[in-house]
Amino acid sequence: MELVVRKSDLLRELQLFQGIVERNTTIPVLANVLMEAEGKELRFLATDLHVALRSRCSASVAKGGRLTLPAKKFFEIIRFLPETDVRIEQDKSGVKVAADRFDSHIQTMPPEEFPSLPTATGKAGLTLRADLLRQMLARTQFATTSDDTRYFLNGVLLVARPGQFALVATDGHRLALVEAPAEFPDLQDEVKVILPKKTVSELGRLLMEVDGDIEYERLENHLFFKVGERVLVSRMIEAQFPAYERVVPKGNDKVIEFERERLAAALKRVGQLSPERSRAVKLAIEPGKVEVSSQSPEYGEAKEILGVDDYAGEALSIGFNGQYVQQFLEVVETDRVALELKDEVSQAVMKPVGQEGFQYTYVLMPMRF
Repeated sequence: MELVVRKSDLLRELQLFQGIVERNTTIPVLANVLMEAEGKELRFLATDLHVALRSRCSASVAKGGRLTLPAKKFFEIIRFLPETDVRIEQDKSGVKVAADRFDSHIQTMPPEEFPSLPTATGKAGLTLRADLLRQMLARTQFATTSDDTRYFLNGVLLVARPGQFALVATDGHRLALVEAPAEFPDLQDEVKVILPKKTVSELGRLLMEVDGDIEYERLENHLFFKVGERVLVSRMIEAQFPAYERVVPKGNDKVIEFERERLAAALKRVGQLSPERSRAVKLAIEPGKVEVSSQSPEYGEAKEILGVDDYAGEALSIGFNGQYVQQFLEVVETDRVALELKDEVSQAVMKPVGQEGFQYTYVLMPMRF
């Protein structure tokens, strides 16, 4: 292989692989990125056997070929080069990477050792708006769990029906549900797949780079997301996701509205003295005000009073994991949020107040003090 490529083009693609490759892998070649030069382009592929990314960039190819290079080290080298052309040339002992007055020789591994991966057919099962999917992922992915014993919760459920698109995530203590109207002209049956947490994270990064539509396709147990000129390949989580519709309460008739930034600030201040394990905070609600408080044997106690003009119901106190509430407030963009309650022991619901282009429902299990 022998080629010349712009540093900015090469760096842009290599940066996208850094979250996919595994440094401490038992299969050494998986720490590498596979590069293939042909015609006027350089193609890339990296995988950890669960998630993979294919991408490409323009290059002046003098001699085509295939090689692998350590993804993280190669990225660091390119990152510190001046903004110029990069020359890549393979010989019998390795790969020469040079630019301007810089010259290096990097060890390679046989491309034959790199695992083969399935390829999408190009027949999209769904076409999704990139900006909408990006916002919906941001509002759900934080509610997944890292508990290996409940691996079916280690991802985000994607649901597509004629006229509707939804994402759902839960860790058993809270649930984030985002629903949006969507047209799928060729969709005959409901689509339900669980996207692994790492897939969601990498997809979110790719969506930051594009506008317009992206394409989704499923082949057996692999999922494909075509995002611009890049394709994210993922294994799906083959499990039964909980019946999330049953978790969302229907009879919460007590509604309190908060200024989002004021509530977030109060939780941050009061939360400094909450127990480190539970992060528990209490909301004492009565007409005209809500007292946000926390206490712990190790640190002491704190409280802050927020005015609420629209609540005239009965007084009640309810506890939540303050960190869970803050994570919701961090991804919501409306000025006000609503808290919907039934009583002190039933699930509560938080929602943004105002138009976001989709319906966002965040269910919280209360904590007992």
